[in-house]
Amino acid sequence: MGRVTQRRKVHKYVLDGSPNALEFPVRHREDVLAVEEPLEIRIGALSFSVTMRTPGDDFDLVAGFLVSEGIIWTPEQLVSLRFCAGEDENGVQTFNVVEAQLRPDVELPAKGRNVFTSSSCGICGTDSIDAVRKSSHFSPAADPLTVPAHILASLPDRLREAQDVFDVTGGVHAAGLFRITDDGGVQLLCLREDVGRHNAVDKVVGWALRERLLPLSGLVLQVSGRASFELVQKAA
Repeated sequence: MGRVTQRRKVHKYVLDGSPNALEFPVRHREDVLAVEEPLEIRIGALSFSVTMRTPGDDFDLVAGFLVSEGIIWTPEQLVSLRFCAGEDENGVQTFNVVEAQLRPDVELPAKGRNVFTSSSCGICGTDSIDAVRKSSHFSPAADPLTVPAHILASLPDRLREAQDVFDVTGGVHAAGLFRITDDGGVQLLCLREDVGRHNAVDKVVGWALRERLLPLSGLVLQVSGRASFELVQKAA
């Protein structure tokens, strides 16, 4: 899976009741771990944010992040996305810096986020309580979708069945966009996995923007784990 996962040697200590921890039997094995690396998001020459994420679908992540921040809401406002030069100590391209070029009339926030956000918390980088209260450019109330309870209850399992990275690591979250047909059928349109739930959602939102599907209608966003305030906010 490329940069998404890594194989590492791990040590497993077997608790056998011994009072001395140094005497615990140790087993050595190779495990597959989910990768977590920083991604710097630039808007033009401006360094806008750094987030910890699982590499992969980075353009979707950046596009979705800009939508979630209320900066853009149409694909026309996003002129281009590209990886910038960023090398590790061995001179190898890291692909950890993405530059977004926006249309000249796109207004940037007067005061942005703090420089760093973690994979476990997206709004942790927000520098004030007022900045947390973002308004959507779309109205969720305009979507009259009604989903039968038994179909809604089946979505977590359907999402889990499609999680290839979780199958080998057991260490990533997922967000999936489902279409519910008139005859009760369920179609998974997009699934994204990441160590951070908010990143997985941003990747799905960014995919939808780049596919010119916004505003979404008649669709359900299913997430692994709890649907926190921030995830509900992003879905709106």
